[in-house]
Amino acid sequence: MNQERILQVLLEPVVTEKSTRLADQGNQAVFKVCRDATKGEIKAAVESLFGVQVLAVNVVNLKGKIKRHGRFHGKRNGTRKAYVRLSEDSRIELAVNP
Repeated sequence: MNQERILQVLLEPVVTEKSTRLADQGNQAVFKVCRDATKGEIKAAVESLFGVQVLAVNVVNLKGKIKRHGRFHGKRNGTRKAYVRLSEDSRIELAVNP
């Protein structure tokens, strides 16, 4: 897997209450990933970018919501999230700027 693809796979970390709880209790990290990324690509990207050992990758496809603006209907784009389980001695620290 080339370096360019590794940088395209992970879009951004997901920082929510649930993802913070998973990071503390379950030693997991949550990322938004591109729609065509495979589990193997996600694992390789996390291991190379953060220098950690990945045990498992679970992927969730989220459908875009239907939104309405007056009489006009529209649809948001769907997203894809990856839940990455790390080994016991690995941690990813995500700093959040308020």
